[in-house]
Amino acid sequence: MKNIFKLLFASLLVTIVFVACDNDADRDWTSPEASFKLYDTTLGSNVLYETMKDNPFTLTWDKTGSSESTIVFSTTEDFANKMTLGTSTSNTFTTTIGDINSKFLQAGLSTYASSNVYLRIEAGAEVSNTINFAVTPYPVAGPVITAPTSGSVVSLDVNKPDDLIKINWSDYSSGIDVKYTVSLAKKGGSFSNLGTVTSTVANPVKSLELTSKDFVFALLNAGAAANVQSEFDVKVTAETKSTGTITLVSEVVTFKATPYEVTSYLYAPGAYQGWTPATAESLISPKSDGIYTGYIKFTEANSEFKITTARNWDNSYGTTDNVNLIYNGGGNLKAPNTGYQKLTVNTNTLVFSLEAYSWGLIGDATPGGWDADTDMTWNSSNQTWEIANIALVGGKNIKFRLNDAWTTNYGGSGGNLVSGGSDIQVAESGNYKIVLDLVNLKYSVIKL
Repeated sequence: MKNIFKLLFASLLVTIVFVACDNDADRDWTSPEASFKLYDTTLGSNVLYETMKDNPFTLTWDKTGSSESTIVFSTTEDFANKMTLGTSTSNTFTTTIGDINSKFLQAGLSTYASSNVYLRIEAGAEVSNTINFAVTPYPVAGPVITAPTSGSVVSLDVNKPDDLIKINWSDYSSGIDVKYTVSLAKKGGSFSNLGTVTSTVANPVKSLELTSKDFVFALLNAGAAANVQSEFDVKVTAETKSTGTITLVSEVVTFKATPYEVTSYLYAPGAYQGWTPATAESLISPKSDGIYTGYIKFTEANSEFKITTARNWDNSYGTTDNVNLIYNGGGNLKAPNTGYQKLTVNTNTLVFSLEAYSWGLIGDATPGGWDADTDMTWNSSNQTWEIANIALVGGKNIKFRLNDAWTTNYGGSGGNLVSGGSDIQVAESGNYKIVLDLVNLKYSVIKL
């Protein structure tokens, strides 16, 4: 009899197990029936603002039999891909708007765009009902520069000035327009605007393109020397205005580049040299920024001249008031005074100016001693001031000064100029060629 009862009990147990297994297999785990209630909540606003980041976000549900509950959310009702918002050992969960905003962004929700979010509580084998709401997150991190990369070298080819140089970055997908400003500085220097682009929903843009020539202009304007490799800093600033102005800045990326020389020229044919463009003094713009300077020796007062864009008369600048320039129009420009004049032409603002400007050599090693300068001559081809032949006394000193005054003067040593620097001693008596290079702050004392 006992054996009969044992067999009946075993049969009943197997039946229960099979029924239980069959029920588990038939259960829909992506949309399970709720076994406890999650109470609906509110964000306060479906559109999240950066100013709300410290506001609390609280969920409450009925007590469960589990010691810990996990708060999960998904962008789809079936929770096929779910993310964890947090955990709780009670029947409440509190975090901040800033935290859920970050979690939503990590889940791939677009900033400034409304998305549906589904949320439920999972406690062991128990699952709550689902609540859902629309939410519009705000951005919390700046763009990430992807090119150039840190430490990389940006190649520049003087023979390919129209090649495109690109600054690329990644950023959140956004439901509104975003203005990106790219800023550049020589490493450790002050940033200046390299360019601005606007990314729209219809035309998302996360790149700034410049020609190689324009990029080189920017590098030179940042303080780099032509034909010398330097390090540069670049950053990207994103600005949005949908929920109040939010400005986010990328990390600074440092790259290397060797800018090539991009000097441009104008010319000044006039009465002082026979009105011949082919032999006229040149005006130079070292960075091709529209500002040109040159030095002309006028032998007569009110000497007339013009500005040409090449060594011909095809295109020129004239004037009607001797201040403002007219492209391919106006009359001759005039130099009121004689002697060397510094001519500055600004093709951006279309103005020009003249001022007395001449360098001289002075010192007890020179024929004039410390009382009278020996005038130097401008060499526009070399962009230097020179004395072709001067007798100097060994063991004595020389200096360079502007306009026969000590307001601006240079001394130095070893061929390097120093503003207001020490006297330069002449090694031995003899005839010398003197060269003053103010572009590179160098000087030469060459014995003939």
